[in-house]
Amino acid sequence: MRPYVEGLLSDSARKSMQAMLARLTDPVPYQAFQHFITHAPWDATVVWRRLLSGLPERQGVLVLDDTGFPKQGRHSVGVARQYSGTLGKIGNCQVAVTAALWTGVRAWLVGAELYLPREWLTPERRAEAGLAGTLRFREKWRLALTLLRRARAAGLRLDAVLADSAYGDVTAFRTAVERMRLRYAVGISAHLTVFPGRPRKRPLLHPKDRPLSVSALAKKLPRRAWRCVSWRNGKNRPWEAEFAAVRVTPAHEWRRGRIAEEVWLLCQRPVGAKAARKFYFLNLPPRARLSQLVRLAHQRWAVEQQYQNLKTELGLDHFEGRSYRGWKHHVVLCAVAYAFLQKERMRPRPGRTLTFPAAHAVVQEVFTGLLFLKHPRYFTWLKKGQRFLQLRM
Repeated sequence: MRPYVEGLLSDSARKSMQAMLARLTDPVPYQAFQHFITHAPWDATVVWRRLLSGLPERQGVLVLDDTGFPKQGRHSVGVARQYSGTLGKIGNCQVAVTAALWTGVRAWLVGAELYLPREWLTPERRAEAGLAGTLRFREKWRLALTLLRRARAAGLRLDAVLADSAYGDVTAFRTAVERMRLRYAVGISAHLTVFPGRPRKRPLLHPKDRPLSVSALAKKLPRRAWRCVSWRNGKNRPWEAEFAAVRVTPAHEWRRGRIAEEVWLLCQRPVGAKAARKFYFLNLPPRARLSQLVRLAHQRWAVEQQYQNLKTELGLDHFEGRSYRGWKHHVVLCAVAYAFLQKERMRPRPGRTLTFPAAHAVVQEVFTGLLFLKHPRYFTWLKKGQRFLQLRM
């Protein structure tokens, strides 16, 4: 485990096993290195549990999302032609559902599950990827709820749950979060239907009182309902848009003879525009201020920065193995390396705050120095290279 994590932290541009092994001060045999990830029967879930128990920051919002790992071939476990937010279109890729704890200052990767399309659950493909016969198809929102339950079981204190419309559109997902007595702010699609305010039971509903799509409701709002609100993502420049918030009741339960819980519908449009472009459901109290709704709904930006760091700095999407076990091993060790770097950033440094890439660069310099100390001949090669370049110039 230690050599693999050191490989993830190394200056290797590609985090494939051979590339990482070449940068280690005390390399192990390649066969052992590969076996530890792809075949060794250690449980990644146990490592996740240990990792979560040792997080130095334990309170924040939980951001549930998914990310794509583009692939060329068709043999990597879970790969299929499917939509990926990373690609922005349908492409050949793996998709992982992830959970991140966002404290307002730092993000911590606290869970990840590989989404397995139905075609991967045939006997032939199960055998190819080492998938257990008991493993069943699970939608992405079910995987997200699994990660949410694990985070709560680990003792993390969750102020709210955030997700995009792929999860917010799912009634069962929102209901499950409500039953856990957690706050949420989720994106929704424009076609979802709601009742303004609180409707009566279905048999008593007035014929004129029919549910509206959230986009139609937004068009009916008067100009005075919209306010310009600015917010800031971390230390980035402020953003500004127009928002309107109204209390609504989602209409799905009404169709089944039940009335859903009343929630906030938050509508967003660019300044000066006539139509709303984004919509959110938030189950904050009725007295919540508009600025609170906007601030909570827009904290999902942290997960995109986290994906960039994990992929660019630690090779989260570089795993080239084909087995399900290997993928799970690689991802949890990426989370271990990520947590180590985040903890390094917490060290007091007068006058400056380290960015994630800067913290990684410091660690890389340490490992590079150790590599040169372990192999003095590298200094000779480096000097010869410098002389050669000087002669060419």
